[in-house]
Amino acid sequence: MHAYRTHKCNDLRTEHIGQEIKLSGWINRKRDHGGVLFIDLRDTTGMTQCVVDEDSNLMDQAEKWRPESVLTIIGKVRARAEGTANSKIPTGDIEVYIEQVEVQSMADVLPFQVAEDDGVGEDLRLKYRYLDLRREGMQKKIRLRNNVISSLRQRMWKQDFQEFQTPILTASSPEGARDYLVPSRLHPGKFYALPQAPQQFKQLLMMSGFDKYFQIAPCFRDEDGRADRLAEFYQLDIEMSFVTQEDVFNTIQPVIEGVFEEFNDFTGTPHKIEWCPHIRYEDAILKYGSDKPDLRNPLEIVDVTSVFARDDVEFKAFKGVIESGGVVRAIKAPNVGDKPRSFFDKLNDWARGEGAVGLGYILFADGEAKGPIAKFVPDAAQAELKEIAGLQNGDAIFFICDKENKAAKMAGLARTKIAQEMDIIEQGVFKFCWIIDFPMYERDEATGQIDFSHNPFSMPQDGAAAFNKDPLDIYAYQYDAVCNGFELCSGAIRNHQPEIMEKAFGLAGYDKTVLEDKFGGMLNAMRFGAPPHGGCAFGIDRIIMLIANEPNLREVYAFVMNGQYEDQMMSAPNDITEAQLKDLHIKLALPKAKIDSSKAA
Repeated sequence: MHAYRTHKCNDLRTEHIGQEIKLSGWINRKRDHGGVLFIDLRDTTGMTQCVVDEDSNLMDQAEKWRPESVLTIIGKVRARAEGTANSKIPTGDIEVYIEQVEVQSMADVLPFQVAEDDGVGEDLRLKYRYLDLRREGMQKKIRLRNNVISSLRQRMWKQDFQEFQTPILTASSPEGARDYLVPSRLHPGKFYALPQAPQQFKQLLMMSGFDKYFQIAPCFRDEDGRADRLAEFYQLDIEMSFVTQEDVFNTIQPVIEGVFEEFNDFTGTPHKIEWCPHIRYEDAILKYGSDKPDLRNPLEIVDVTSVFARDDVEFKAFKGVIESGGVVRAIKAPNVGDKPRSFFDKLNDWARGEGAVGLGYILFADGEAKGPIAKFVPDAAQAELKEIAGLQNGDAIFFICDKENKAAKMAGLARTKIAQEMDIIEQGVFKFCWIIDFPMYERDEATGQIDFSHNPFSMPQDGAAAFNKDPLDIYAYQYDAVCNGFELCSGAIRNHQPEIMEKAFGLAGYDKTVLEDKFGGMLNAMRFGAPPHGGCAFGIDRIIMLIANEPNLREVYAFVMNGQYEDQMMSAPNDITEAQLKDLHIKLALPKAKIDSSKAA
């Protein structure tokens, strides 16, 4: 007989009755039923009910076993007593009478329950993550992660992509987010950076003639934490040579759709999968107030600046903003004529909580216009408003007035909130779309300087001729894939011509010497013949979030830091010794608050 088990805890059935078997696992639960002790023994496969009868010489010992202790038991399989079968588990028709036992490891008193969700907070769960991971729900999600990654790999290999591993220690570069830096001991005063993405390396692979690359790539960005963003994350990173934008879409779309179809029943509620038509970036911002719109929400935003700019409209609160270059955006809420006043007041209070002055509205019902703004909008203006927004009797329209960028953002938030309050967001569907035609540049509101709005390595539409335009009128072959309000992917057709790259960076204020210093390796490679190429990267963690219907990224990782980027289990980040600092030729210049707190300690 094997040292630890002849079967796993999910294996035993009625055909095993009468056999002597050996199981190993954790005590999930103990139950004392009038002197008979029932023990649910759990391993990675499932659960078996084991029994210590009152006449057993193991009873005194068994009473001391705590939940999560690890046992190896030898016993006989028998049928459960009539009326006690458990149809919820595969082993529910049998139980094992324990004849011998070896305690492999005795557990201490648990900081929280493993066998059930006792509502313990996230900090404690992350501190004792190894206990949290024993829970059935976490086991299921981590296995989903493994299976999704395996499926992605198989699908990429089937399309003749080769898998590469690119460097983790690399050079810092101005790619948008803040780098994590690693000091070099051998080169005092110099630093490596952890990659925000394997961007330059995958392009260099195309210039090396490999044609099709993919990687399950670790990426690191020193950004503030939130539920759908982590400091360390993984992406399905791909790059292809001699392709157009549509080629990239046609290649990767079946991969992603196939994965969502394969694991569609994970939550027990299968979803439809829809790819919606491509949406230009500017249209997405105007109609949805976001470049990652949730298309399950049927509400759309319209521009009604012209209505409030009319001479016969005397709403001064909007007039002043319009005259200073602002806009008025509006959201139609259909069939809300029977809603109570509290529905509108609640939305107004919500808007104030978001920093707006409120959420003005007009309700068209019973042949008249109602609401706090209605009296400022005469009949002719109301008619124009109805035509622009497609308003019918019983519809309301909500207004946001501000500078264009702020108005778009607030309108996007209001669109979501109104739909939630109306309960009209479609359920049971994954709605995907590609956002295309991103502007190449944007103007920094604080400095007035032109900078890249997206990936700096993208090819401008119209190539070199694009630089004859106003920078803000230049569009790039850049694209994002979004699903149900989440950005899943970002990508582009790359700039493969060094002279265009020099112009693109020069327009954003980067001197040629900076370009040579930061991107010299890739620039030199371009000078020796670079193919047209492009690709994208899908966030694996967000794919799993959506499939698992889990709003928090930390719930789909085995080991992860909290929202402040602290690993409470491993005590990271932590202090290092003076000897380590000396070895790296580094002296600390801590903020005063940090110095004071360390003295107090």
